[in-house]
Amino acid sequence: MSTALETEEQQALRAAVAALGKRYGRDYMTSVVRDGAHPRELWAEAAKLGYLGVNLPEEYGGGGGGMAELSIVLEELGAAGSPLLMMIVSPAICGTVIARFGTDTQKQQWLPGLADGTLTMAFGITEPDAGSNSHRITTTARRDGDDWLLTGRKVFVSGVDIADATLIVGRTEDARTGRLKPCLFIVPRDAPGFQRSQIDMELQAPEKQFELVLDDVRLPADALVGEGDDAGLLQLFAGLNPERIMTAAFALGMGRYALGRAVEYARTRQVWKEPIGSHQAIAHPLAQAHIELELARLMMQKAARLYDEGDDIGAGEAANMAKYAAAEACVKAVDQAVHTLGGNGLTREYGIASLITAARVARIAPVSREMILNYVSHQSLGLPKSY
Repeated sequence: MSTALETEEQQALRAAVAALGKRYGRDYMTSVVRDGAHPRELWAEAAKLGYLGVNLPEEYGGGGGGMAELSIVLEELGAAGSPLLMMIVSPAICGTVIARFGTDTQKQQWLPGLADGTLTMAFGITEPDAGSNSHRITTTARRDGDDWLLTGRKVFVSGVDIADATLIVGRTEDARTGRLKPCLFIVPRDAPGFQRSQIDMELQAPEKQFELVLDDVRLPADALVGEGDDAGLLQLFAGLNPERIMTAAFALGMGRYALGRAVEYARTRQVWKEPIGSHQAIAHPLAQAHIELELARLMMQKAARLYDEGDDIGAGEAANMAKYAAAEACVKAVDQAVHTLGGNGLTREYGIASLITAARVARIAPVSREMILNYVSHQSLGLPKSY
């Protein structure tokens, strides 16, 4: 793997995180899932070493880096078989939004904890009847004296059970019709009227998925992220671009892990005289998977750099492309890895069959590949919208 495009500090970070991931690995994550637990030990150690908050401002205990560094952390943990999905949500989405748009009080209250891993935030945007069309969001905030009352539903929200608060995307009452006028609220886990129910998933992951019901959840005025109730799309997209970059990192790590297991197997597995990896029917698809993962990483690095340099529009295009490319590369790498191992690829012992389901996540979330193709066709190519 080439890292020539990275600084010496970034290369050192990559090596250090890879070493941490190797000490935990796939067996650790499998045991966590089996026990219905959370990867608290890995989360705590990654936090202690400064990896979780590497993108957050130094003045609040973060590393002062950006998405380039945070994506390295998640990719390398994933490549070791132990990705931390909540990294996408807590430091990348919520930490970024608060660091960029939060009030001084919100920054002081949340950023140090998000940086050192002692606080975790979930992120709620998807709704049962809205899906990819965020303009149909119906979760509504209305004024009641100095307070806000928040009412609505969210679905497929990760990690609400372990999160201290959830960053909820709603809309103000005067924007219930017409264009989305988003507002982001910090909702504490124990807020009255804030209910959660776990969704029964086929996906084997330590992070649970939840449906949320907000029934007149009363929030103080300072629960609204930023100053005033004029918070616009900028705040929302400040979180969504990092989400796509980090989903690409998640997919790349998973693809690299699966490919590594397949290459190791193909080098040693003998059916006739030579290892099966000497046959082009085995070797070429693995080589192709490697190429596609490397190409996807390049686009992820581009997206991260544009975002860290403050080019939100350029980063939006690149982040969508990176997420698309990494998801496709991951699915193909996992499929080829399972196929390379044959029957062994479906056994619990080798532990890669479960990645078939997990790999689909990056194609579906946080935005489907079809919606990315819609974005590219009308934003990049200037074609008319179909919706």
